[in-house]
Amino acid sequence: MNVVELKNVVAGYGGAPILNGVNIAIEASDIGVIVGPNGAGKSTTLKAIFGLLTVTEGEVEFEGRDITNSEPDRLVPLGLSFVPQEHNVFTSMTVHENFEMGAFVRRDDLSASLEMVYEMFPDLKAKRNQNAGELSGGQRQMVAMGRALMSQPRLLMLDEPSAGLSPRYMMEIFEQVVKINAAGVGILMVEQNARQALAFATKGFVLASGQNRYTGTGRELLDDPEVAKSFLGG
Repeated sequence: MNVVELKNVVAGYGGAPILNGVNIAIEASDIGVIVGPNGAGKSTTLKAIFGLLTVTEGEVEFEGRDITNSEPDRLVPLGLSFVPQEHNVFTSMTVHENFEMGAFVRRDDLSASLEMVYEMFPDLKAKRNQNAGELSGGQRQMVAMGRALMSQPRLLMLDEPSAGLSPRYMMEIFEQVVKINAAGVGILMVEQNARQALAFATKGFVLASGQNRYTGTGRELLDDPEVAKSFLGG
């Protein structure tokens, strides 16, 4: 079963729509990567799924349930987490407090989840009592991902997780994405470092002008000369 599916989704912020009939389907075992030029509707797609803007046509389904235009606070308990590109940590809170905030929908024991997150991001264990705002960009991104995982999602959406990071942290973030997926969490991410992200994607979606231009496995898109020429810099 698809963990999330967009069917001919049209959406925007008022006026002319940004998405003009987008179709995306992701299973729990997938790492889905959305690439394309600026203004293509990549981040808008994630926001449409998470109820942050209005879908005017089409449907968004999560595990077979219609969630079109649902409020984000209803979606998190269902198993959907979203890490935006910016303002994705509580800078005045410690790393540990950020993780606890990620579990606000839970009423059970958090110790196993906290242990799992610290094991996944060992750099953060030594900094657990440090304010997130004092960390490097790469470490803050890890805090944001760890916090999102504390709600025990079945789908984790990431908007440009490697933006502004050094090559070392970019690869570290991508390695963690693969580990998170291997633990049973579906991934749908928007990524500007298209070649690197498509290299480990099970599904890739090239958007342009709010529409699907190419869909395939990451390898198929990397090997497609038209995709390479038009969207991957040759």
